[in-house]
Amino acid sequence: MLDPIIILAALLCGMASRALGLPALIGYLGAGFALHEIHISGGDILHVLAEMGITLLLFTIGLKLQPANLLKTNVWGTTLLQILIMQLAFVLLLTLAGWIYPGLQLGFGTSMVVAFALTFSSTVFVIQLMQERGEMASRHANLAVGILILQDLAAVMFLVFTGSKVPDISALLLLLLIPLRPLVFRLLSHCGHGELFTLFGLVLAIGGAALFQSMGVKGDLGALLIGAALAGHQKSKELARNLLHFKDLFLVGFFLSIGLDGWPRGELVALSVALGLVVVFKPLVYFQLMARLHTPPRTALLGALSLGNYSEFGLIVIAVAAQTGWVDSEWTSALSLSIAISFLLSSMINKQSHALYQRWRPRIQRFETRRTQERHPDTSGVRVMILGMGNIGTGAYEASAERYGRDVLGIDENDRKLHEHRLQHRRVAAADASDPDFWHSVNLEELELVMLALTNHQENLLVVRLLQGMGYRGGIAAVVRFREEAEELEEMGVSAFNLYAQAGAGFAAHAEENLGLG
Repeated sequence: MLDPIIILAALLCGMASRALGLPALIGYLGAGFALHEIHISGGDILHVLAEMGITLLLFTIGLKLQPANLLKTNVWGTTLLQILIMQLAFVLLLTLAGWIYPGLQLGFGTSMVVAFALTFSSTVFVIQLMQERGEMASRHANLAVGILILQDLAAVMFLVFTGSKVPDISALLLLLLIPLRPLVFRLLSHCGHGELFTLFGLVLAIGGAALFQSMGVKGDLGALLIGAALAGHQKSKELARNLLHFKDLFLVGFFLSIGLDGWPRGELVALSVALGLVVVFKPLVYFQLMARLHTPPRTALLGALSLGNYSEFGLIVIAVAAQTGWVDSEWTSALSLSIAISFLLSSMINKQSHALYQRWRPRIQRFETRRTQERHPDTSGVRVMILGMGNIGTGAYEASAERYGRDVLGIDENDRKLHEHRLQHRRVAAADASDPDFWHSVNLEELELVMLALTNHQENLLVVRLLQGMGYRGGIAAVVRFREEAEELEEMGVSAFNLYAQAGAGFAAHAEENLGLG
């Protein structure tokens, strides 16, 4: 059983990658390729982990899905036009490669399939990237995820038309699952909040995928649809949080499996590398389309950069096409190498995405259309600003409002949450705290205190650097969960409130005061 050795190699390479400032997934890919070179291959455990990782990824995406977002023109329009443009571009590139190297000449059908596989961007990569940076709730993340979901659905349609996944007539019975939604939520409530609750979530994801698979519908699509059917409920949010670490852990198997598939042979290696390098042009296409479809320039840039990679679904498309004889099976390993290169390049570019926007902001703003000119919230007279109006932010607002009154402003991006706060007569507004355009509309000289109740360390760091870079001299306080996070923020001049440590001290003081033990 070599799987434990493979997982240990993934751990070591992931730690090395993180030490170099790259996402850990780059290390997992590198571990896979290195192990392939010493003729170590994955076993059943690794395969199961990879499958479960993809299934849980799509299930948790479904739990957070807002169908209205998919109907926005800049989502479906960008998806459709990007696929058509990149399809044509890759067909021309593959044809040119065949002219240069006769051994790489492909038939028209093969070129179309390979090009189609290259049009997708990686759901796994983008979700991992946004989560590591604390940007899953941002506008550009919502835009990117909407595009990815539509791309994944396009890939599923391809699999259906290949004949490999023809749904049975019994698949219509799956519609009976819709009325079961209230029952599922009652059962989730009955499970409480511990391991039974998480186990039920795993059963919903994996069991639901197996149910769809048994009726000729792709299992991963089934996991996505079941998650989407449960979206919008408080229990679905809690379930997504509980499954987060399981998903991340299982996806290690997926990244390892890409590298373990090995290298393509002969001239295909050069073509794979070339295709991997060409991925840097993908964000340019995305950005132009998003901007022309009335997406704010900053949102368009950050969304486009995150999508500048190739997709794991491309591998699935190629694998199915190879089974039907449409392409040579060697294209699976060729595309694996291209995907690995695209992940590496995309990681390096996305590390600089916010800095790129700030550096080129005047030029990027020229792409703003009249319909996209954003109306920034009224921040006049604000002396205290609270970023993140969850439970912690709300408590901070109430305490600050006793002293500052209407000079306190709460910022959040969740429209439903903001509506509830307005019903309670709190002064709140919708804005992206990491957006420098928002801060340019704020009078930083009047602002005395910024409270970061975001609870995501990477997002806190991003906002702090942004404010300090814009010359803000007022106070900044942030909520943290771990000692090392507090130390890093305190070195930047931020007052860090350790949620776990200081909440415990506050609890003890509360008990002594109310029980007369002081």
